[in-house]
Amino acid sequence: MLSIASYGGLIDGRYVTVGEQVALFLSMLSHHSKVRVLKFSFKRSSQTIHTYFHVLRAVLKLHGVLLTKPSLVTDDCTHPSWKYFKGCLSALDGTLIDVTVPEINKARYRTRKGIISVNVLAACDRGMRFTYMLVGWEGSADDARILRDVIARDDGLRVPHGKSNKFLIFFFQYYLTKSI
Repeated sequence: MLSIASYGGLIDGRYVTVGEQVALFLSMLSHHSKVRVLKFSFKRSSQTIHTYFHVLRAVLKLHGVLLTKPSLVTDDCTHPSWKYFKGCLSALDGTLIDVTVPEINKARYRTRKGIISVNVLAACDRGMRFTYMLVGWEGSADDARILRDVIARDDGLRVPHGKSNKFLIFFFQYYLTKSI
């Protein structure tokens, strides 16, 4: 809570601490809880729940702390898991997270297994720190399509080109993408 308070500028309210503000916000997002449900869970008024939704601004300010620049696996690396990947910047993979969407959008978010979910594409360095994350593509979207979008964005993932000795590790489904 110290990071979100100092970086995000959150302060304790008259009756609600920073920890409770963050808990309200995360509960709303992670469980898709309505204000009415949170009101009873946290024993707070609807007005209080609405007042402290501004935690989102503080969470967004943390992107510089939570997302780091990738660190290269050096030639002198002796770690048993990484010594064969000299020059690697990040490992990239995607996952699906179950979500609740309006009835009209369910077909777009339905995966091939029939689950309503959203795609999350993430890259991690060897310290398991996130170096890139994209959330929001429908569950039905193909991994290669998402990767093409990520590379094409101005603020997207930068893939090394040319004769540099730097590379990214991709999950095998990304292999067929022409952009790489």
